[in-house]
Amino acid sequence: MSPARTPAPLTALSNLSLPPLSQVVMAVALLVVVWELRHRTRNGLRRLDGHLLRDIGLDALSVDAECAKPFWRG
Repeated sequence: MSPARTPAPLTALSNLSLPPLSQVVMAVALLVVVWELRHRTRNGLRRLDGHLLRDIGLDALSVDAECAKPFWRG
């Protein structure tokens, strides 16, 4: 599976010219958003039936491997 990408609006926010402390806060906030996206995506993937997995070209073993990853691993 491909790694989760940062959504475009969040990438645009990270390109703003901000004071150093604000840059750190923004970077942490963006990281938390990416982690939450991975967590939700993996939970959704876990709930799919076998026929739906086949429709998207995945098998149960690859889904198990992806869902076993902690949220911080891409």
